[in-house]
Amino acid sequence: MRTLVLLATALLSLDAQAPPVAERPLRAHLAFLADDLLEGRGTGSRGGQLTVAYLEAQLRALGLQPLPGGSYRHPVALTGLRVRPEGTHLTFRPSQGEALKPGLGPELGIDAVVGTGRAQADQTFEAPLVFGGYGIQAPEEGWDDVKDADLKGKVLLLLVNDPPPPPEAPDRFGGAAMTYYGRWVYKFEQAARLGAVGVLLVHTDASATYGWGVVRNSFSGERFQAAERRGSPLEGWVSEAFARRLCAAAGKDLDALRQAAARADFRPVNLGMTVQGTLKAQVRSIREANVAGVLPGTDPALKQEAVVFSAHWDHLGMDEARVAAGKDGIYNGAVDNASGCAGLLAMAEAAAAAPPKRSLVFLFVCGEEQGLLGSAAWAARPGWPLERTALVLNLDSLNPVGPTRDLSLQGLPRTNLGPLAQTTFQGLGLKLAPERPDLGGGYFRSDHFSFVRVGVPALSVGGGSDFLMGAEQARPLRQAFGRRYHQVDEAYDPAMDLRGMVQQAGAALTLGYAAANTPERPRLTAPASPGWTIK
Repeated sequence: MRTLVLLATALLSLDAQAPPVAERPLRAHLAFLADDLLEGRGTGSRGGQLTVAYLEAQLRALGLQPLPGGSYRHPVALTGLRVRPEGTHLTFRPSQGEALKPGLGPELGIDAVVGTGRAQADQTFEAPLVFGGYGIQAPEEGWDDVKDADLKGKVLLLLVNDPPPPPEAPDRFGGAAMTYYGRWVYKFEQAARLGAVGVLLVHTDASATYGWGVVRNSFSGERFQAAERRGSPLEGWVSEAFARRLCAAAGKDLDALRQAAARADFRPVNLGMTVQGTLKAQVRSIREANVAGVLPGTDPALKQEAVVFSAHWDHLGMDEARVAAGKDGIYNGAVDNASGCAGLLAMAEAAAAAPPKRSLVFLFVCGEEQGLLGSAAWAARPGWPLERTALVLNLDSLNPVGPTRDLSLQGLPRTNLGPLAQTTFQGLGLKLAPERPDLGGGYFRSDHFSFVRVGVPALSVGGGSDFLMGAEQARPLRQAFGRRYHQVDEAYDPAMDLRGMVQQAGAALTLGYAAANTPERPRLTAPASPGWTIK
């Protein structure tokens, strides 16, 4: 309790209050970072290189110092894998009998999105197809979809999300919220652990919490992974319609399989099908970069510790075929996440004039859209020591609608920062948005999660929902952004109302200053996910 009281009253004796964040620099940075010149800021692209150079130049211009190693760039070794449609195909055959009719084969991009987790140019395989339910092994939940089945060498057909909680266990797997076990990342990791040849995830809008277009745009084209990763040869998605046809061809009903998978006594089901696959891929090794600058603190002792502000600089790049055809094929990602980077640069400009006691690190990470690759690399090989990282505050997709009366702090209940956050927001005339079930597993989809996994307190500062303009006026604006998410028309518009972005960035900076001036460091009070421990 003493710690909480100290945290809650820290604002009363701050040496340096957080300076206000101005709209002018935020808008200027946003306009440039979302410009067609940067070609969608794709990982491993020329536009990505320009983005890194721009961010480094801005940090230098603001007078921020490089990382302890002497550079503003934190290297991240990645492998790029682009599955080529020509020469790539999957064929589903009954284990006994004739090949399936041609109409049941997957059309790439329509019925299936196919990738690989292996750095090999040519791969062929023939493997049994097994329905593995949700593919989850969670001892703390008393759940094991694998049981004693040998899934090595199989292709797994898996459901996305968690098993639905039954009435007698309403809090199982987070209740209505999605846990890490429900994420596609876990499913791919799990398939590799089990030695599976491949994994195909059954997409539905409800289970994935986004449409098939997001899957197609996000998982097609070149995909990147950590250079040391060795995943399954086949990693992909299939549409629900195709999965239904596939199960019917195997004499099974997808709905019945889904119902069986919702029970703890589920066992993997051999579908009596063989998957024959040929994958042709372009493979390359690249050296991508996180970018970071340090604003030294004012306290001789506390300046050895830092509050880190993070945002991912990457987006989806561009669809070269659309561009070649004279169509708009650039995924500008103005909100996701040029806005977060622009916010960080505007925050750094404001902070440079009056640093707090602890140092501040402004960190722009790469590869978030590829699976939090840049933040994971920082957590594994940190540019600033983790043991001297007091707190991470992450900005991902600032509010493009307008100012609100509230803001959210994703991950707050897993820390002891509640009193400090409450006091900070009250001082800004803001409320903390109430906790809502995390239906989309957003907590596990943004870069703060990489830090929590290694024991560092980390939050994402999100937008609010109580808009000053009123719910009715805000609703169509919010829906419009939802439709543009991960689409080519998510671009910068000079008429955009940036007051919500300025508000969000300013609140993040103010909370960061409060934590940077607090005598006692924030700490985690709950693990990142059920079954994990606090490191």
